[in-house]
Amino acid sequence: MEYLWTSADIAAATRGHAAGTFVASGVAFDSREVGPGDLFVALRGEATDGHRFLDQAFAQGAAGAIVSADSAGPHVRVDDTFAALEDLGRAARARTDAKVIGVTGSVGKTSTKEALFAALDRGSPGSTHRSVKSYNNHTGVPLSLARMPASTRFGVLEMGMNHPGELAHLTTLVRPHVAIVTAIAPAHTEFFPDESAIADAKGEIFRGLEPGGVAIVPYDSPHRDRLIAAATPYAARIVTFGTSREADVRPLETMPVRTGGTFVSAKVGERELSFTVGQPGAHWVSNSLAVLAAVDAVGGDLGLAGLALADLGGLPGRGARFLASIKQGKALVIDESYNANPASMAATLSVLGAEPGRHVAVLGEMRELGAGSPSYHADLAEPLAAARVEAALLVGEAMTPLAQALEGRIDFVHVPTAAAALEVLPGILAPGDAVLVKGSNGVGLSRIVAALAGGMA
Repeated sequence: MEYLWTSADIAAATRGHAAGTFVASGVAFDSREVGPGDLFVALRGEATDGHRFLDQAFAQGAAGAIVSADSAGPHVRVDDTFAALEDLGRAARARTDAKVIGVTGSVGKTSTKEALFAALDRGSPGSTHRSVKSYNNHTGVPLSLARMPASTRFGVLEMGMNHPGELAHLTTLVRPHVAIVTAIAPAHTEFFPDESAIADAKGEIFRGLEPGGVAIVPYDSPHRDRLIAAATPYAARIVTFGTSREADVRPLETMPVRTGGTFVSAKVGERELSFTVGQPGAHWVSNSLAVLAAVDAVGGDLGLAGLALADLGGLPGRGARFLASIKQGKALVIDESYNANPASMAATLSVLGAEPGRHVAVLGEMRELGAGSPSYHADLAEPLAAARVEAALLVGEAMTPLAQALEGRIDFVHVPTAAAALEVLPGILAPGDAVLVKGSNGVGLSRIVAALAGGMA
């Protein structure tokens, strides 16, 4: 079995003491995700302590563990397991010759990361590594690095934040050759005075750029110049993408295709490329331009990247589609249940509006928007109207301003929880509907998606 780490390597990277000899083929800090051959990192958190799950991890086949307390199984003992996880991530980054790309942004970072992985993996199958799920925070980033094989040719790492200074630290772990900011939009505004402060926090990603590194910036953003200023001290080259004629990577022509995606003829520096984006929506065209800019920056194959963009499917919680059984008929479900902010709500409502049939929006409240939350929610009335939504199911107390704004405009039901939404949804849906499910992850709309996938009478 190919392995990532030996116990001796782990001990050297973390300055720990190895008890027992083992090799690990994977890394996990969630005991539920541990599989045969994995290294289990027993993190201590506010809610629980990973050391409590050591027996479970070994029962599931863990090869060894990183611990800061006694363990009967093979392990490397350290003073601080979180610091050891970071050290392991640093060691993984130091030992590879991979071209590493860091991705952040208020919206689109996970989708762009997945599309970029697909584009690079198309040309180097099996040699491209990425962070999985949304492992983009203070624990997810070092874990994603620790999972990167030494032989990796391209690494794509997503980085998120909800406070200033977080990206400044994460980018020093990732040390990207290319750093992308997808877009700036109201998100986590509870922790920032304004959108410019969000742009400044996202711009921290450029501080970790390797010498000769490339910064990729959204040209159409009102914060473009702010991002360029943030990148200038650290980037050898700044590349912009967007719809403007002034952008370095831009569409020359776009055309919707029958399957729901978009045909794009694009300018990439001095070259032109025609390709199809498999996923629908203008936001996906923007994502694809950022992807092409990054592929070009690391010397990837643009033609193969275009083919990969055509084959992209939706991710669970981020655009996945399926037909649900509704009252002896079928309804199209668009699963955007993982997260939401004002910009992503507007973008996905636009996608819903392009679908045939009656349009139904199941919308959960948007969280961490601070004092501006009431107006952000009320303002969703306009994109709902533009999308020709005939029926809406609003979930969560923060949706009250939107409910007030929709009075007399469209049919809607407002409920406090996802559980309550499940009770009323069957009475709203009908065969032939196009249904968008979107909200902040904590609202729990994935339960509604799961119920729809299982069939709703």
